[in-house]
Amino acid sequence: MKLNLHSILADKYSSNSQKIRVLTESWVEEYIFCPSCGKQVSNYENNKPVADFYCSTCSEDYELKSKKDKMGKKIVDGAYSTMIERLESDSNPNFFFLNYDKNTYDISNFMVIPKHFFIPEIIEKRNPLSSTARRAGWIGCNILLDTIPNSGKIFYIKNSEIQSKDKILEEWNKTSFLKESANSNSKGWLLDTIKCIEKINKKDFTLNDMYEFEKILRIKHPKNNNIQAKIRQQLQILRDKDYLNFTSRGKYILR
Repeated sequence: MKLNLHSILADKYSSNSQKIRVLTESWVEEYIFCPSCGKQVSNYENNKPVADFYCSTCSEDYELKSKKDKMGKKIVDGAYSTMIERLESDSNPNFFFLNYDKNTYDISNFMVIPKHFFIPEIIEKRNPLSSTARRAGWIGCNILLDTIPNSGKIFYIKNSEIQSKDKILEEWNKTSFLKESANSNSKGWLLDTIKCIEKINKKDFTLNDMYEFEKILRIKHPKNNNIQAKIRQQLQILRDKDYLNFTSRGKYILR
């Protein structure tokens, strides 16, 4: 895998944004495999509105976003209303994120975020464009990367280091059960529980460790009157989905 975007393909374009689009899309098509099944992804030829790439084997779609310099805490996306509608439909794609050096075109990071990690809470509504703008009143959005659990950010390249294919496929499959969540609220609870587990930062943890997040979870879910019971319920679901194991009463270990 070449960790540089430079190619003569972009020489015929004068617009820098067009150059980057051509360079990043051609790089992905050459090197990136589907994290769901491991087969090579293909580029949609006619700019499909909701995706840039697809897997002909398992039918997963992917939208590509790129950013120069640091990845940062958020990624600029399109119209807010369109994004929210997509999150509630079956047409929402998975997201590829590519981070590159603007001077050398070296690729620093490349990751995929599965679509089942996208809920309205990770989408930030931007201010409307001013009355003097060409699209006055238009409202865009940002994807808040720092609100997504680490398990939802699966790296192919991390800090310029290539990750193994087996690891990528394993990480994808580990959280694929989230596709089954019936609605954004139930999925939101599971994602919040996973984020709490990650913050503990230990493979082994206890129920009391999880109870330390009760105040935070109460603020996020004010309609729930029994947070501790909800925590236990979510841990039970994660155990049933093979995300973690119970080792003894009140004790858990990540798989």
